[in-house]
Amino acid sequence: QVQLVESGGGLVQAGGSLRLSCAASGRTFSYYAVGWFRQAPGKEREFIASINRSGGSTYYADSVKGRFTISRDNTKNTVYLQMNSLKPEDTGVYSCAAAWNTIPTYLISKYEHWGQGTQVTVSS
Repeated sequence: QVQLVESGGGLVQAGGSLRLSCAASGRTFSYYAVGWFRQAPGKEREFIASINRSGGSTYYADSVKGRFTISRDNTKNTVYLQMNSLKPEDTGVYSCAAAWNTIPTYLISKYEHWGQGTQVTVSS
């Protein structure tokens, strides 16, 4: 079991960058794949990126490929989402989630533990 807390959100101009952090508490963090999701007002939650236990394998939604990078530092119990070339359509609440012992996946049903999210707003 893990507890997840997101941070790093804020207001940026289009074309700018933000780095989100997902800090986990718990001894078993390194056994979880971790994903990032976002939800814009009036829209369904969508998958953004996922990373495996070791950090050696990643998976991205087409909408963010080449712009976002997911990484993790298991010594710090933290997963990051580096977001570059931000667009207004990237605006939303970004949440991280943990999936036990699996490859990176877009399947929401695989994720057992969720953070509360951090707001990202991209102005045009």
